[in-house]
Amino acid sequence: MASSYSPECDPLLKEGIEFFRSKFDCDPTLCAFAPGRVNLIGEHTDYNDGFVLPFALPYRTYLIGSRAVNTTETKIHSKSQEPSVATFEINSNLSMGEPQWADYIKGTIFQYLPEIEAGFAFNAVAVTSVPLGGGLSSSAALEVATATFLEGLLGEKASSVSKVTKALRCQKAEHDFANTPCGIMDQYISAMGSKGNLLLIDCRTNTFESIPFGISASSPMILITNSMVKHKLSGSEYPDRVKQCKEAVKAAQSNFPSVKALRDVTEEMFKTFNDELSDIVYRRAKHAIGEDQRTLAAVTALKAGDYQRVGELMTQSHNSLQVDYEVSCDELDLLVKLALAVPGVYGSRMTGGGFGGCTVTLVDREAIELLEQTLYENYFKQTSKKCVFYRTEPAEGAGFFEFDILSEDMKAPPPPLKPITSPIVTDVPSETYRIPGADSRAPSSSTRPAWIDWVVPVSVMVLVGAVTYLKLRK
Repeated sequence: MASSYSPECDPLLKEGIEFFRSKFDCDPTLCAFAPGRVNLIGEHTDYNDGFVLPFALPYRTYLIGSRAVNTTETKIHSKSQEPSVATFEINSNLSMGEPQWADYIKGTIFQYLPEIEAGFAFNAVAVTSVPLGGGLSSSAALEVATATFLEGLLGEKASSVSKVTKALRCQKAEHDFANTPCGIMDQYISAMGSKGNLLLIDCRTNTFESIPFGISASSPMILITNSMVKHKLSGSEYPDRVKQCKEAVKAAQSNFPSVKALRDVTEEMFKTFNDELSDIVYRRAKHAIGEDQRTLAAVTALKAGDYQRVGELMTQSHNSLQVDYEVSCDELDLLVKLALAVPGVYGSRMTGGGFGGCTVTLVDREAIELLEQTLYENYFKQTSKKCVFYRTEPAEGAGFFEFDILSEDMKAPPPPLKPITSPIVTDVPSETYRIPGADSRAPSSSTRPAWIDWVVPVSVMVLVGAVTYLKLRK
């Protein structure tokens, strides 16, 4: 399904078009995009059949390319990953390998083999503004962008694939090709996101309810803060927690046979069997059960415009993730603590899988600059790290468009990108962040007088001519 999203002003897309031309010496025919996501509340509940409340971010992964001609080899270049090139043939022999980032693409393609004819191949480039390793679901964005790209190339052959089916296929791709037993949330919101709305997703039924988020002068803002840390893990932390939750379910079933997942366990039910659990399994279950209740309560508060209550529930969520689920870290805890001390902040919590990444904070619009200033200065003072901010609001989910609908300006090569000089920048477009306290009136290279561009070269030519003339006279 083609998207209503307008790409005309996105410099990243223009960069991607030129990147494709430089690699394949031709113009692309199709572009698919899929956003990253942030979860306002409802963490580590999706694989427990619970509830989550995410929204799609205005940061996207683009897959830009076209069908390959006279070859069965698919080739993809990444702008942000190393090794940067992946080549493979599309068939039932697709498997994990190097480069690892391509496993997300290959895993997604594998799910579409029923719709793909023999010999199908394509050339593409991948560019993204979703921060990598920040807990904003860059992997799901790549999977959903790949699925959407395939749907655009396959046309009618893939027209029966619904958005929910697409999300489920991408989830299976991550299970099978990345060995990550993730829930459905990340792929679901990337595929199903709706501008201006959060989605309350029921991870058992795969249904959702759109929850409007006020976007006006009186409504609060959502600030994402990237801690710029990602602690090295053993690889078992995520599967261990899935296993521990399943242990709690088995204990619940011995008392309540109708229980299928922790989502079915009420707090009153939990009290009747929690002494049968080990301390660690007890705390994992306590978080999952309580988090579902907090998420549903947050939806009720949002509908009532009670942002104070939403903030309280977010902070409670963080405390539970820190103490009971043990997926936070010192840097995230510090960012939350600093944020809660700022007047105008309703609540703050870590978001994503944990062990680094980002926090999400609900804050009054008039307090946003004070919040950024406080976090930036104090976080640097205590950690020697420079955090990055993303002011955000709910954006549209995945889609695709054909390049023949774009303007001539979009088809033209983009201007050279200016070097990034901000000390807090990592891998996001320069317009998505700013240094707190910086003077927005400061002149930049883009405001220099136009005559400089011709006076300097003309002056050089005159000088060279004069030197040559004097030599000839001698």
